[in-house]
Amino acid sequence: MITADVHTHSSFSTDSSEPLRELASAALEKGLKTLCITEHHDFDYPEPGEFLLDVPAYHAELLRVRGNFSGRLEILFGVELGLLDYAAPRLSEFAKSVEFDFIIGSAHQIDDLDPYYPEYFDKMGDKNGISHFFDVMLSSIKAFDDFDVLGHLDYIVRYSHAKSYEPLDFREVIDEILKAVISKGKGIEINTAGVGKLGYPHPHPFVLKRYKELGGEIVTIGSDAHDRTRVAADFQQAEQSLLDAGFRHYAVFRKRKPTFYSI
Repeated sequence: MITADVHTHSSFSTDSSEPLRELASAALEKGLKTLCITEHHDFDYPEPGEFLLDVPAYHAELLRVRGNFSGRLEILFGVELGLLDYAAPRLSEFAKSVEFDFIIGSAHQIDDLDPYYPEYFDKMGDKNGISHFFDVMLSSIKAFDDFDVLGHLDYIVRYSHAKSYEPLDFREVIDEILKAVISKGKGIEINTAGVGKLGYPHPHPFVLKRYKELGGEIVTIGSDAHDRTRVAADFQQAEQSLLDAGFRHYAVFRKRKPTFYSI
């Protein structure tokens, strides 16, 4: 059983209005033992400054809520960094300046566009848009490695106009991404936010199995919840994805080091 949700967002992320304490309450109600908050921090987001994190305010609130839940729920201090190859020096400086428990590295913006918005696919088309996303992700991973896991690897397909996504069409670049992650000692996550739109968590089952085949061992589990109702959502499906890919454990990071737990 998975008892840790390590990808969540509170009102310290611009795209959430949920108080941090509400995420903690929901985690406790759902039987979790560990919750990691991973607020967004994205340099050069298309709307300037929109996803820049107020770290001191966030940390102070996390410590306050942690104290309120002491002995009942472990609350970890994390961040989700927006990967950009050209911003690698700034990302490294930021990552080293704060003692986070956990850092997720995620690709959110491509050529000054966020694929969340339809303009990206209107401009690029489906297959080219997905392929370009993976190319940019690979470039970013090669440029920056001060993160612990790669977030929602095929996030891009959530917003594509395509009726289906076949990872075999992008196998070469996906393999390069996975090999780069593994060579740097990093992990990937199972992100259950994909279930509602795709029917499966990120990454696609083929990609998760391929990560295992290539020697990947570190997998974290996150709901990507932006409100209390989504905490630990679809974790049974995440567990099944792990088992189907040949994994028997998942990881939780504390002070940037993984601890492994049996399913």
